[in-house]
Amino acid sequence: MTSGLGAVRYSILDRSRVRRGQSHPEALRETVEFARLAEEWGYHRFWVSEHHSVPGVAGSAPTVLAAAAAAATTRIRIGTGGVMLPNHQPLVVAEQFGVLESLYPGRIDMGLGRSVGFTDGVRRALGHGKTDADDFDQQLTDVLEYFARGKSGVHAWPAQGLRVPAFLLATGSGAERAARFGLPLVIASIAGMDRMVEAIERYRAEFRPTSWGAQPYVVVSGAVVIADTTEDAHRLLLPEAWSAAYARTRGEFPVLIPPAEIESTSMTERERRIFDDALRDHIHGTEDEVAEALAALVSRTGADEILVHTSTYDRAARLDSHRRLARLTGLLDTDQSGTGKRTSAAA
Repeated sequence: MTSGLGAVRYSILDRSRVRRGQSHPEALRETVEFARLAEEWGYHRFWVSEHHSVPGVAGSAPTVLAAAAAAATTRIRIGTGGVMLPNHQPLVVAEQFGVLESLYPGRIDMGLGRSVGFTDGVRRALGHGKTDADDFDQQLTDVLEYFARGKSGVHAWPAQGLRVPAFLLATGSGAERAARFGLPLVIASIAGMDRMVEAIERYRAEFRPTSWGAQPYVVVSGAVVIADTTEDAHRLLLPEAWSAAYARTRGEFPVLIPPAEIESTSMTERERRIFDDALRDHIHGTEDEVAEALAALVSRTGADEILVHTSTYDRAARLDSHRRLARLTGLLDTDQSGTGKRTSAAA
C-alpha cells in the first residue's frame, strides 16, 4: 500500500452500463457479480444508481437491484447513488429502505439525489415534472421523518425506528443543503475541481450536527483507472466520455462502444468540447501515477471516502483496474493464488 492512501475509505458506484451487443438483463447480472467481487477485494460500499428509459444504463430500480446485491454478499455495505426523490413519494422510499435494512441489518445506505427524469417523456411517464425538484427540501424532510417518528399519523413500517445512514448526492448549492440537514455529502467535480473544492469548504463551514450526522463527512466521487500504461488507462475512459457527448448533443445516453471507434469518429466542435470536458479531472495511469493523483485529491479535498464510478467498454479491464486499486490502497492483500482478505479500511 502506498503511504497515506489507506487513510480514507474506498467504495464503488456501478451504474449498470450496457455495452454494444449486450442486453439490459445481462448488464444487471454483471452488477450483482461486481458487488460480490467488490466485497472480495475489500471495498467499503457498493452502490447502484437510478436511470429511466436510458439505452446505455440498465439500472432503473435501485432499491430492487440493491436487494439483489445485498443477497449476493455478506459484509460489504450496499446502497444507492442514488434514489432520485423527485421521482418518488417519500413514504414509498422510506418503506423500501426499511425493508432493505430489515433484511440486511447494518449494511444498507440510503443515497438520495435531486435529479428528475432525463426527458419530458420520461418525466410524464413517472408522473412528475421539472418543478418537482423545487420541493426537494420537503421531500427529504419527509423521508427522514418517516424513519424517526412518522408523519401526520402515517407510519412507514418497517422503516420507523431503524437506523439507515442517509447520504446526499449534491453539486453546487446542494452542498449547503447537506450541511443544513447534517448529512454526509457525496460530490463529484462535474463543474470542475475548483468549484467542487469550494462546495466542500462551504459544506464543512456550514455543517449543523443533527441526529443524522454529528460531523461533516465528504465522499468524493470520480473515475479511477489503472492500467499498464498511461495511454491504456486514458483509452479506457473514452467510451464514457463519448456517451456523455452523445447524450448532450442528441438527447439519448447510448450504449458503450469500443475506444477504437471513438478515436476514429469525427466530432463537431460542440461534441469535442463536451467530450474533452468529460475526460477532465479523472484519475488514470499506472499504479504510481494513480497513487500520486489520489494522494493529491485527498489532500486538496480532505475526502473521508473515494467513491469510484469508472465505466468502460472493456469489462475485464475495468475489473482489473478495480482489483489493482484495491491492492494499491491496501484493501486487498494478495498471495500467490491471487486471493484476498479484507483490511480495517473496509470494516
